[in-house]
Amino acid sequence: MISAEIAEKIKAGAKIKVWEKIKEADKTRLSKFEGLVLGRKHGKESGASFTVRATVAGVGVEKIYPLHSPMIDKVEIVSSPRKVSRSKIYYIRTRSKKETRQKLGA
Repeated sequence: MISAEIAEKIKAGAKIKVWEKIKEADKTRLSKFEGLVLGRKHGKESGASFTVRATVAGVGVEKIYPLHSPMIDKVEIVSSPRKVSRSKIYYIRTRSKKETRQKLGA
């Protein structure tokens, strides 16, 4: 579960690390996914979620995580955005990494 303090900091433009539990056969392990938050939906509701985008082996990968999922072990905020003028930054999908850094001021 994510604490309320961390949940407030998950917003568009933030770079985060999500540690999720993955069940393989009878064992569970932790897997880290680090990326940029594109958006957050439904605020603090029980069905709230956030989208994280990362580039893995040259391919863009997006994962959508439920905010109140028991499969999320912890979330670390790597950096918080200085200035983002939109609540959902889906336009980042079409930008290069250099253009993204310039646009977000990172």
